[in-house]
Amino acid sequence: MALIVHKYGGTSMGSVERIKNVALRVAKWHKAGYQIVVVPSAMSGETNRLLKLAHEISPQPDPRELDIVAATGEQVSVGLLAIALKELGLDARSYAGWQVPIKTDNTHTKARIVEIDGKRVQQDLDAGRIVMIAGFQGVDSEHNITTLGRGGTDTSAVAVAAALNADECLIYTDVDGVYTTDPRVVEGARRLERITFEEMLEMASLGSKVLQIRSVEFAGKYQVKTRVLSSLTDPLIPLEEEMHSGTLITFEEDKSMEQAVISGIAFQRDEGRIVVVGVPDTPGIAYQILGSIADANIDVDMIIQNQSVEGKTDFTFTVGRSDYARAMDILNQHIKGKVKAQKVLGDPKVSKVSVVGVGMRSHVGIASKMFRTLSEEGINIQMISTSEIKISVLIDEEYMELAVRALHKAFELEQGQRKV
Repeated sequence: MALIVHKYGGTSMGSVERIKNVALRVAKWHKAGYQIVVVPSAMSGETNRLLKLAHEISPQPDPRELDIVAATGEQVSVGLLAIALKELGLDARSYAGWQVPIKTDNTHTKARIVEIDGKRVQQDLDAGRIVMIAGFQGVDSEHNITTLGRGGTDTSAVAVAAALNADECLIYTDVDGVYTTDPRVVEGARRLERITFEEMLEMASLGSKVLQIRSVEFAGKYQVKTRVLSSLTDPLIPLEEEMHSGTLITFEEDKSMEQAVISGIAFQRDEGRIVVVGVPDTPGIAYQILGSIADANIDVDMIIQNQSVEGKTDFTFTVGRSDYARAMDILNQHIKGKVKAQKVLGDPKVSKVSVVGVGMRSHVGIASKMFRTLSEEGINIQMISTSEIKISVLIDEEYMELAVRALHKAFELEQGQRKV
C-alpha cells in the first residue's frame, strides 16, 4: 500500500469550510487505498496573530516562550482536521510535533530537524488510521517545544515523508505549481510540469516563495519525490487527474525531462547592500568583517571583494532588508574601528534578479544575453554572482519588475522554447 504525505498551507486551512474540503480530499485518497499522513500549517493569519500578541506584551519575547505560543496554531489545525475526518466516518488521529517525536536542535524560532521517530505513526497507518502531524514544530533534547521558522511546515512534511519512506510528498498550496516566474509580475508566466531539485533549490534560495529552501534540501538529500499542486481545486477532482497536476520536482537524471536551458527567473525584492570601504587587504579580513554578522544570525548573500589598491580594498555584501539596520549597527559600532575601515556605506533599496537553469552547464551565451537585455532597458548592474546553474545580479529595486519582465521575454519562457 503506497504511503503519501499531504502538506496543506495556511490558505488551504484558512476557514472551517476549507478544512472540510481538505478532509474530503484526504478521504478521497484514503478510500482509494493509500496510507495518508497530513502535515498542515496553522490557519491563515493565525501565526501572525499569535506573534503579535506576544510582541504586545514584550518587544523582545523570550524565544523559548515564543515557540510555545507560535506552535499552538498548527495544533489547532491538526485537531480540527482530525475532527472533520471523523465526521466523515474515518479513523483519524492527530499529533503535535513533540508527540511523534520530531527531534530538533535547540535553536528556538529557527530550529533544524535532527531526527524523526516514525514508529508510532507507522503503527497508526498499519492500523488503517489517517495521521495528522502538526507542521512547523518539534522538540529539542531538553524537551522544549521548538519551531522551524517561516515556511517550516514544508520542511516538516518533506522530513516526515523521508522518515516514513513515503512514495510521494504532495505540497498543496494556493498556486497550481511552480512557474517560470511570479505570475503577478509577468502575465505570461508559465507553469512548469517538471523542475529539477537543483533548479528548485536555486529558485527557493533566490526568492521564489513556493517552497521553503530547507524543504527542497531535504527532498533532494533523501530523494523524496515531491509535487507542488493546488488545494483550491474541487476536492473530489478525479484522483488520476490530481496525481498528475501541478509541478513535479524531480532529478536531473530523468532523461524523459525536457532539457531546458533556462527554467525560470527568480527575484528577491528586499535586499540591502553594504560596503565596508578602505579596509586593509590582509588575510582574514573577510572573517573579521563577517564573523560578527554571522554571530548575530544574519545571513549574508552576495559577496565581492575588490582588487587591492595600495594595500586597501572595499568589501561589499548583501543581507536581507529586515537585517540591514542591525548589520549596519554592528559594523559601525564593533567592526569599522577594529578593521581600520575608512567608512561603511549602505543601500537598503536594492533587489536581486536571477536566471536559473540546468541547461547553463551545456550552453554558452547566457550571461551575455542577460547583461545585454538589462543594458537595453537602461538597468545598471551593481553586483554579479554565479553558480553552475544560475546567474544573479543586484539592481536598484525600482527596476526589479522591469528586469524580470525583460528577461522572461528575452529567454522566451512564455513559449517554452527557452533559447539562448
